[in-house]
Amino acid sequence: MYEFLLAAAVEAEREALQRHAHGLTVIVTGAGPAAAATGAAWVLATEPYELAVSVGIGGGFTPRAPVGSVVVSTRVAAADLGADSPDGFLPVEELGFAPRVEQPDEGWGKRITAALSGAGLNVVNGAVLTVSTATGTAERTAELLERHPDAAAEAMEGFGVATAAAMAELPFVEIRAISNAVGPRDREAWRIDAALEALSTVGQTLAALQAPGVG
Repeated sequence: MYEFLLAAAVEAEREALQRHAHGLTVIVTGAGPAAAATGAAWVLATEPYELAVSVGIGGGFTPRAPVGSVVVSTRVAAADLGADSPDGFLPVEELGFAPRVEQPDEGWGKRITAALSGAGLNVVNGAVLTVSTATGTAERTAELLERHPDAAAEAMEGFGVATAAAMAELPFVEIRAISNAVGPRDREAWRIDAALEALSTVGQTLAALQAPGVG
């Protein structure tokens, strides 16, 4: 039997993930990469797991990841961690002191993608960008896509959970149910209830994957 640690930002995400799932461990860390890293690291330091998963709702870069789809990460990036300069934004990797973060595990990513697709979800693979300030303008959306052309989703916790997983030497995957399009902030267009319903299917599917005899 595999055991996954799922890290969500808020209680509503945990409730959705556990709605139809039994034996699924979900912690609530709070929002943002620092809270996510601290919460995940605390648990991973004291209990054994096979896989760390950052999971919740998030924004999707259209048309690649439309509202209602589910993104499984192929890459995570701390998209706004770096330095400003007269020539524009300098990512932390170019500054020479990027933290050690392992990229999402390819094998687990493929297995989870196949399982979620089999459960009837519209699954998209791509980079998930971790930001401390959610994008709310077309200009910033274009800037992020220029720097990260493989971007499928944006959220606030993945890089933090990935950091904790790297320290614990565990594989990591990020999963985001898309509730809104990345771009100009328009709460009337958000579909949070639908994204949470998709998360309930994600939770049920992950619980089945970690069950005895699966894999």
